[in-house]
Amino acid sequence: MVDFPIEAVRGKFPALSLTDNGRRRVYLDNPAGTQVPQAVADAVARCLLSTNANLGGYFATTLAAQAVVDDAHAAIADFLGAASPEEIIIGANMTTLTYDMSRTLGRTMKPGDEIIVTRMDHEGNVSPWLQLAEDLGLTVRWLPFDEKSWQVEEATLASLLSDRTRLVALNYASNLTGSINRVKSLTAMAKQAGALVYVDAVQFAPHGLIDVQDIGCDFLVCSAYKFFGPHMGILWGRRGVIDGLEPYKCRCSSNGLPERFELGTPQIELMAGLTAAVDYFAGLGEAQGQGGSRRQKIAKAFEVAIAYENLLAQRLIDGLSDISGLTIRGITDPKRLGDRVPTVSFTVDGIVPETIVRQMNAENIFLWSGHNYAWEIVHQLGIPAEQGVVRIGIAHYNTSAEIDETLESVHRVIAMLRQQRS
Repeated sequence: MVDFPIEAVRGKFPALSLTDNGRRRVYLDNPAGTQVPQAVADAVARCLLSTNANLGGYFATTLAAQAVVDDAHAAIADFLGAASPEEIIIGANMTTLTYDMSRTLGRTMKPGDEIIVTRMDHEGNVSPWLQLAEDLGLTVRWLPFDEKSWQVEEATLASLLSDRTRLVALNYASNLTGSINRVKSLTAMAKQAGALVYVDAVQFAPHGLIDVQDIGCDFLVCSAYKFFGPHMGILWGRRGVIDGLEPYKCRCSSNGLPERFELGTPQIELMAGLTAAVDYFAGLGEAQGQGGSRRQKIAKAFEVAIAYENLLAQRLIDGLSDISGLTIRGITDPKRLGDRVPTVSFTVDGIVPETIVRQMNAENIFLWSGHNYAWEIVHQLGIPAEQGVVRIGIAHYNTSAEIDETLESVHRVIAMLRQQRS
């Protein structure tokens, strides 16, 4: 039995107690964005009300605003295991940051160079590279995932690498199948071939401890609103790589790190919320008796949260597996829970996913249908892109009772839709 303080955790999230016409809410839309602790909202409000100024001056509010910005970079450096806050670039969202960085990296590439993108990634880590290749005359190599392991396999990557490979774009975990890739070993192969490695960790970041130095990649991106923070994106870049890059920026703006990659006035109040989100994890680890650094407390938080989430995920997978004609698009083996995050997607023979989701949404069970920007996955699996899948995404504030209620709804809704068809 996992000893996880679920009631204490839920008490930190005001949205979890909201109702609509007396009906409770079940938040299983988490892969698209999580709810936030009260501390995150308080930090944003406090910044707006007491430290609201632009940067670069000598008066009280501008100095306080700079401290907020510095604290956010330091917090995310701890969260990702970065060597320095100067390696942390904070921006609007993962997709915007990736487009910006792709254009900067394009300055180092020439026609005939090759880039590798996967058929497992969110479009935010595919389209920027495809469009860069189109602009510069680069060659794109496609890296499929294995439909038995649900992961990108090292042997497949090896077959695509060459001395012309300049960049490999990988994802840590899929936002549709939930599968976790072996990014460390894949990165090592790409680096041995002389390529840069750009990792999308948006879906992994809420569910596992990231260590950018251990992975060995050159860039890693994630989104704060997926791990209980505000709507903003984070890009980590290895100092030895980003130090030599020339981003597109204003002529008179700073050439320092990370400022030269952070265009315009920063979202200072959201950075305050970002620090609070990281400190939420540290507080969870501390509540489990973990002392030491913020990084050590974060690691403990993930240790207990992963164990708890895995129980909920297995409960969900087991319950869905009982439904005839339902196919889970991802890992279902209980022995391989460590190879997935608790995002579970499925299709049902003869039923359009949206019809299931609309009915469940009407019952105040929040989840998604569609391709969810996993455009290449649905095409590789032969799923109609206009329909996609039903996606249920667990966060560590969900409960076993919510999973049971969701399963009851899935069973009932599918039975009802089948009856309507007959």
